[in-house]
Amino acid sequence: MNNQQKTVLIVEDEKNIVDILRFNLQREGYQTCEAYDGADGLAKARSENPDLILLDVMLPQMNGFDVCRTLRQERNNVPVIILTAREEETDKVFGLEIGADDYITKPFSMRELIARVGANIRRTAMAAPSSSAADAAMPVAGDLAINTDSHQVYRSGKAIDLTQREYELLTFLASHPNKVYSRVDLMEQVWNYGYVGDDVRTVDVTVRRLREKIESDPANPVYILTRRGAGYYFSV
Repeated sequence: MNNQQKTVLIVEDEKNIVDILRFNLQREGYQTCEAYDGADGLAKARSENPDLILLDVMLPQMNGFDVCRTLRQERNNVPVIILTAREEETDKVFGLEIGADDYITKPFSMRELIARVGANIRRTAMAAPSSSAADAAMPVAGDLAINTDSHQVYRSGKAIDLTQREYELLTFLASHPNKVYSRVDLMEQVWNYGYVGDDVRTVDVTVRRLREKIESDPANPVYILTRRGAGYYFSV
């Protein structure tokens, strides 16, 4: 696997976990950098420009949720996988609500973690949005347009800040208009996972966040619609 150009930032205060993650990620060809508290993790996220962040929730100085929220407020859309030792559904959903792309619960299998890192890392470098990028964007429906070269989405000509996962979900549904996909379908097609139990809740949260960004009235969406009991589809 040729991952040497990709850097993973590990933000975790348990040194033995950091060592195991570093060893396995480097063995897969990733570069790694490490931080042992939230404040240093935030600083390294800004300075090292990683391709993905593995972010523990329970950290000294600043917890993982606050690190993730701060990055998203700064319009840094680097993929973030939250690491949590707690099983509570509310923790997982809260992480996604504040902009994390994914979560994994300790203790995790290294094989699963490596698979999720690979699934979440950007395949294409984000290009900076520009007026020419807006001009090159292809209309998909209504006032929505997507530039697949720059991975930028526009609404009425104005760029929208999406996480990588939100962008991938939107482009997948928009490229199959009016076709209904179940949550399990979307986990397999967009998240690149097989069925993983209650993780399908991830799809609901991501859809809700996406609607808040692209819909004029998220409570009454016109683009991403729900077919009750079946799944979601992009309406044209």
